[in-house]
Amino acid sequence: MTVEFFGVRGMGQIGGLNKASRTGETQKTDKTAGSEGASFSSALKSANEVQASSSTASSERASRVEELKAQVASGSYEPDLNKVASSLLKFLVEG
Repeated sequence: MTVEFFGVRGMGQIGGLNKASRTGETQKTDKTAGSEGASFSSALKSANEVQASSSTASSERASRVEELKAQVASGSYEPDLNKVASSLLKFLVEG
């Protein structure tokens, strides 16, 4: 049963009859879904690549932190005082 309200058609038929009469529309949505599926899989692929690169970066960072801890423990760590001063000034100006 279709209801017309102020010249606008309502929801259409209830049940499977409405779907069978609109085969052209379902074909259009199937084509659209196929292209969306491709972009979805490419998004997943790029997300996996980012995750893999971040895990590589985190392992490199962990090794660098261990290296710095060893230098601090042995007393051989000497930071670049110019970089420390510029970072401190930047922090004070922005914050």
